[in-house]
Amino acid sequence: MAHTYPRKEKLKSKKLIEALFIEGRSVKSFPLRLIYMETPLKEEGISHQVSVSVSKRNFKLAVSRNRIKRLMRESYRLHKDQICIKGTTFVMLIIYTGREEVSQQQLHKAMVKLIKRFNDAIAPAS
Repeated sequence: MAHTYPRKEKLKSKKLIEALFIEGRSVKSFPLRLIYMETPLKEEGISHQVSVSVSKRNFKLAVSRNRIKRLMRESYRLHKDQICIKGTTFVMLIIYTGREEVSQQQLHKAMVKLIKRFNDAIAPAS
């Protein structure tokens, strides 16, 4: 599988993001939190859409927030093939909850653990 993160896979809908916070379920793997919700998507050929977020409260400088978001996207891009979604479509929001920056290796480990917990959470429902 190609390790890409195309535009179709990026969650940009404000309505879906608001619905995620209201109706979504979550799993955690410090310093990441994944909020997800099963929903039909308008885009054809994709099984999920993902967005990343870093709190302005914890990181005042935009440079720091952007760096963490860039690392999160990269980690997701490399490990997204481990997500096991069969026949259903999901929207997901990955939030960085830590108060300090972590290394790329620590973020990769947290992302793998987060994806594993997500797979375990949706396995009984599937």
